[in-house]
Amino acid sequence: MNPKDTRIVFMGTPTFAVASLDALVKAGFSIVSLVTAPDKPAGRGLQLQQSAVKKYAVENNLPVLQPTKLKDPAFIEALKVLDAQLFVVVAFRMLPEVVWDMPPMGTINVHGSLLPSYRGAAPINWAVINGEKETGVTTFKLKAAIDTGNILLQDKLPITDEDTAGSVHDTMMVLGANLLVTTLTGLVNNTLVEKDQETIIDNDPTLLKHAPKIFTETCTINWTEDATSIYNLIRGLSPFPGALTKLDDKILKIFESAKEINNHTNKIGSISTDSKTYLKFACADGYVHVLDLQLEGKKRMKVADFLRGYKISESE
Repeated sequence: MNPKDTRIVFMGTPTFAVASLDALVKAGFSIVSLVTAPDKPAGRGLQLQQSAVKKYAVENNLPVLQPTKLKDPAFIEALKVLDAQLFVVVAFRMLPEVVWDMPPMGTINVHGSLLPSYRGAAPINWAVINGEKETGVTTFKLKAAIDTGNILLQDKLPITDEDTAGSVHDTMMVLGANLLVTTLTGLVNNTLVEKDQETIIDNDPTLLKHAPKIFTETCTINWTEDATSIYNLIRGLSPFPGALTKLDDKILKIFESAKEINNHTNKIGSISTDSKTYLKFACADGYVHVLDLQLEGKKRMKVADFLRGYKISESE
């Protein structure tokens, strides 16, 4: 079957989704409609802002649906009228069964991990936070339980000690887009063999890991932990939402750090600084140096720039 003969509805919202959408368009697949979030007021003037996918739709003259509720009868009817054989979901909301079960070829999702590892809302963050050396991207068919459907294809991606959630995200965005094109080509040509996730888990239960949503308590640094764990937490939350601690009773957000492993007698969580070039916090087995930060009420900056304009009293 020719890709142009396969009618596809694409669902997504952020820039991550646009990479996959653009790859499908350039590969010749027929995108009959896009589904994305409604325009939302943002900025000082609270002007309506379009999602990245909506902007792509406007620029490329593609029809777009922006339902507030995914179970809205009018939205369901609009999808049925499109008569699509396949739905593709990349970085979108959780779909009700009435939606994902509609197309005859199923609904395909691109997920930012090597399923069944890191099922959930924040797979990239948790892979970095947990110090993984490898992650990847998975295409799979949606079913009722989140991230549990049959695997279609996977591609691996190394994680270095210097990577952040942001850098992994950017690399994975391209990797996922390419894998999606390969996946849909295989589906159209009926050359893919689906893999049941439960069978994979039965063979190796250690592969099942979860990636829940990131909350404020997730972001809060516990200085009693070891330097490597704290360093990984900071990497895994950078550039968003950022790891959090307190400085002079103000929230300090840390985006980049370095670890120093050594024995010390300083109080856990205490601060050391020369007020010029370095700022570090004591932890269980050494120090974590703050390199890039944002103090509540101030802009993000490098530590040397911050120290030039802010007086810190050491608390060793």
